[in-house]
Amino acid sequence: WRQRALLWAVLLVTWEAAWGQLHYSVPEEMPKGSFVGDVAKDLGLQLPEIRDRGIHILGKGRTQYFALHGKTGHLVTAERIDREQLCRLVEKCVLRFELIVEGQMKVYGIEVEITDDVNDNAPRFPQEKFQLEINEFTSPGARFYLASADDADVGSNSLKGYELQPNEYFAVEVKERQGGSKIPELILRRALDREREQSLRLVLTALDGGDPPRSGTAQLWINVTDANDNPPVFAYDRYRVSLREDAPPGSTVLNVSASDADAGNNARITYGFGKMPAKVLQKFSVDAESGMITLLEGLDYEDTHAFRLAVEAKDGGGLVSHCEVEVNVLDVNDNPPDITILSLSSPVSEDAPAGTVVALVNVEDPDSGENGQVSCELSGEAPLSIVASSGGSYKVVTASALDREQASEHLVTVVARDQGRPTLSSHTELVLEVSDVNDNAPVFEEAAYSAYVAENNAAGALVLRVQARDADAGANGRVSYWLAGG
Repeated sequence: WRQRALLWAVLLVTWEAAWGQLHYSVPEEMPKGSFVGDVAKDLGLQLPEIRDRGIHILGKGRTQYFALHGKTGHLVTAERIDREQLCRLVEKCVLRFELIVEGQMKVYGIEVEITDDVNDNAPRFPQEKFQLEINEFTSPGARFYLASADDADVGSNSLKGYELQPNEYFAVEVKERQGGSKIPELILRRALDREREQSLRLVLTALDGGDPPRSGTAQLWINVTDANDNPPVFAYDRYRVSLREDAPPGSTVLNVSASDADAGNNARITYGFGKMPAKVLQKFSVDAESGMITLLEGLDYEDTHAFRLAVEAKDGGGLVSHCEVEVNVLDVNDNPPDITILSLSSPVSEDAPAGTVVALVNVEDPDSGENGQVSCELSGEAPLSIVASSGGSYKVVTASALDREQASEHLVTVVARDQGRPTLSSHTELVLEVSDVNDNAPVFEEAAYSAYVAENNAAGALVLRVQARDADAGANGRVSYWLAGG
């Protein structure tokens, strides 16, 4: 059995017959061992069935989040639930898994929604201190990009806004970008005078919407510089580009460009990245002189679908402008389907009716779109067929009557193919043994025998030898003889 990451549940219950669905919902931060639901009752199972018929939980992932109590039939949590860890920044957190009753050859789907986010995370800035160089000739109304704070909570407990320490020069406003992220922008309200005040030290506070709210702070160190009254200007505020996940390191991603209306050293622009996660900085580099962005490491669509790069253009006088580069990763069919035999009923009686389930198979492909759409078939001469079930599962069933006397076992290959280009496939062998049924009568080698006996033969003399054979096996194939008639 291969374990998958599962979650717990409580309340909301509906159930159907075999291959049906159970629905639960549960709040986060439930401790280990908390009651989830009465699976035995909801599925109509008796406790002996739970202990003796082999009930298994199959989820999508390696972490086992709940367990089935064999004595009570209750589903309980196997560890503490952390919604932020499982469904970060996802409004509706739903996990799905299957419950397999091996003795009944049935699969039940279970769907769990994690609700009621707890305000257990305060907003945090990526750094404790921001340093800004602002020219004294900068006009009021100018805006300056600040890195946003991050809050792992969602909904009403997520990041709501920012506050700036009261002062006579600056205010802070929130700019909401696509995707819901809230970016603080520092706005100059009054002209600066370097001769009057060369630097400012302010406190920026990020607040969430919890009750009571939680907060995080960062220091703003603002140095006032001499006249360089034109900051660099990017050709676009936002760039978009797409890269295949098999693009080799060294590939060109994009060339960004900014201009500066100043002259001399104040118009000399250098490029660099703003504050970004270390994972992103490991993947990309930007040439300081040309603005050419290059790929440093290989991409993996199954790990990350997109990257957002914060690119800075800084002139010789210290003025900085920013743009955003969105790099979308395109999926490549680089993962073959993964086949798992969940259950195998072998041997199977030769008198089993057509349609008898003999095996359960699960097939997964981590690719997306057509690259992750899988079809499954059987290869080999055998009276078996495969039919699709729910959640990527398949049933192997008998397609016609079995005959042990013709074949005591059947060897077939389960073949799974995706719809990518080129198509990738996987296969695994399935051996089904056929057990004997006494369905063959003994057959004499001759339909009629004749013999001649001399009248003076002694009693016990050999008259005739007859031979019969039975195609069945074991006790079903052992033959005994007797005389019937006059």
